[in-house]
Amino acid sequence: MTVTPVQEQPPLQRTPLLRTSLHAGIVDPEMDSMRLLSETAMKFPEALSFSSGAPYDGNHDLANLSHYVERYLRHLRDQGVPEQRITRLLFQYGPVNGFIQDEVARMLRHDEGIEVSAESIMITHGFQEATLVALRGLFASPDDVLLSVSPAYVGIRGAARMLDIPVKGIVEGPNGLEPEAVAAAARAVRATGKRPRALYLVPDFSNPSGTVVPLEARQRLLEVAADEGLTILEDNPYGLFARDGEKMPTLKSLDTRGDVIYLGSFAKSAFPGARLGYLVADQEVTGEDGSRRTLAQELSKAKAMFSVGSSSLSQAAIGGILVENDYDLTSATRELAAVYQERLAASLDALAEHFPPERYAEHQVRWNVPRGGFFLTVEVGFEADLAAMERSARDFGVSWAPMSMFYLDGGGDRALRLGFSNLTPAAIREGIARLARFIESEAGA
Repeated sequence: MTVTPVQEQPPLQRTPLLRTSLHAGIVDPEMDSMRLLSETAMKFPEALSFSSGAPYDGNHDLANLSHYVERYLRHLRDQGVPEQRITRLLFQYGPVNGFIQDEVARMLRHDEGIEVSAESIMITHGFQEATLVALRGLFASPDDVLLSVSPAYVGIRGAARMLDIPVKGIVEGPNGLEPEAVAAAARAVRATGKRPRALYLVPDFSNPSGTVVPLEARQRLLEVAADEGLTILEDNPYGLFARDGEKMPTLKSLDTRGDVIYLGSFAKSAFPGARLGYLVADQEVTGEDGSRRTLAQELSKAKAMFSVGSSSLSQAAIGGILVENDYDLTSATRELAAVYQERLAASLDALAEHFPPERYAEHQVRWNVPRGGFFLTVEVGFEADLAAMERSARDFGVSWAPMSMFYLDGGGDRALRLGFSNLTPAAIREGIARLARFIESEAGA
């Protein structure tokens, strides 16, 4: 039998994709800042890193992981939940909005004075999914504009960019976002024929600046929201870490009209690796047929398309933490808060040692003085961009984050953010000594 040889086929020539053919949110170089920071940290592993806001990881214990899951399962059994249902809850796809809403509602009541039903809560994959869900639900028209504090956490700008939502930045003052600036921004947007739809801010220890909005300004912000028809997106990852006696009421706890959607996270307070957050949207939504549901229930349609549901194991672990601590995360995080306060104090002391305020004319370095949180900002006399940060990491062994990446409409070119949350006081002192040498070098150049 004659075998016909198989002819070799020429290799398939693939036509490369053009970057310009991708979505604007992918092409936009401003969306790449966090990746560049991470790559710089990997490129210079010996450098002390002030560039991230990673939570303290010295209190993690692998034994606690199974303990908290078991604690939550015991909680379900104590409530009379059948074993078959518990098994299905842990192993199968769960409800889109999650199954620990009751526990989160009890925590919010205890810690924040926020009174909402379980049906008003959605369990999410951290802040980022909560933001995507909220923005997708609220922004129905291309003429809707998001107002945001500036500088702001890059995640809010990224979420808006991916959803093609225009953002107008409002530069904050020394005490955070100022209500009259919000009112002026809303009027300016409306004058262009567009509608200011929502306002984003972090009232407590804002990322990146560390500012705290005073009580009077919080009350006035709620008045402005009512007057201008704004929904406030209140992001609160750091509020538990205030000094004793200095904790401020959240905007949501002060909200009597339903103008605030509350975005929370367990990453900083309980379990970073669980990647769980939550959205509180208790606003009532009326259907064409007269039905009434909470906004959180309506927004489940968006979550179902983004992630279908949140991890059952992560929810069980977080649920166990809440039950174990009697829904009191404020008390449960006192030791953790003390760690962050110690690190903040170490950062401020080291800066004052290397850059005495009375010699500002000589060194041109000054900084703000937050009373909590994970970050502070430092003004310098040169352009503190990503190229400067790479020189700092490569030649001086210390990295940080350029403040310019957090501004929405330009600014922060001569400032940097220091994240001190995951560095020991000794590492902070050494890191700021290295930073001082870098700043001196840049000034000389």
